[in-house]
Amino acid sequence: MARLGLVLHPTRDSSAAVGQVTAWTAGTDVELLADRADVERLGLTGVSAVTPEELAGTADGIIALGGDGTILGAMRLVSARPVPVLGVNLGHLGFLAEVEGRELGEALAAMAEGRVHTESRGCLVVQHGEHEWPAFNDAVLARVPGEGMVTADLAVGGMRYAHVRCDAVIVATAQGSTAYNYAAGGPVVSPEVECILLTPAAPAQGISRTVLLGPRETLALTISSGSPAIELDGVLGPRLAPGDAVVVTYRPGAGQLVRIEGSRSAARSRAKLSLLDLPFLPGELLEFLPPELQERLQEDPPPA
Repeated sequence: MARLGLVLHPTRDSSAAVGQVTAWTAGTDVELLADRADVERLGLTGVSAVTPEELAGTADGIIALGGDGTILGAMRLVSARPVPVLGVNLGHLGFLAEVEGRELGEALAAMAEGRVHTESRGCLVVQHGEHEWPAFNDAVLARVPGEGMVTADLAVGGMRYAHVRCDAVIVATAQGSTAYNYAAGGPVVSPEVECILLTPAAPAQGISRTVLLGPRETLALTISSGSPAIELDGVLGPRLAPGDAVVVTYRPGAGQLVRIEGSRSAARSRAKLSLLDLPFLPGELLEFLPPELQERLQEDPPPA
């Protein structure tokens, strides 16, 4: 990769992790790029300060240093020109991250040795008027306190399907099924499945269970009452008013996530998900411990 982009958590200090990456690229022809605001905020050296547009348009790959929000932001940034994104968890849950922060050195070595591949991810395309946005996890029409519940008519493929009155309408990808969709009682779906999930949160009227649509179907939601806000992967978007319509379609292949041979990310994600739905198996907690401590406990397990 001639140009490698860094997408950083907007408030957390990730300069130590950036230092690992700059040391890794020292003496090579790889140019590191980052948003000018991040370079100035953290006082980074060895990194070219660029605009978000230049970062999105010229990077051959991205390393996202942060939590799931940072990784999703990196995927949205390059959705018009998908390049590989390596997610490094410096946050809390980090469902989308391939490696934890302490494993960054190992991940860089694997990249240098070619022990990586990419997994394709689709995204939702959310249209409102003349505006269009990508969302890799979910697009949510969320109730604003004091503005009434979200009441909307649903149409699929141009034909009226149903209506819903609830606190929020969650439209998710399979990748995003473990986020707000799961918290609202929706199913967990393999990220290999291409689909659109619609789940109402706290429904009071109309449909009350998840609706699963195919990737080529078009979903339209027309607001009949309430004044909800749009959230795109958790990022606040515009407010809606009665009569406004939002159209959601699915775009395959809009993102590429880097996967490393021998990575424990899938096992970690299953363990993290079980922590949200107690009780959990004690052995699953091993995934959160440093590798050397895992090996020690496996050789000499504590008494039951």
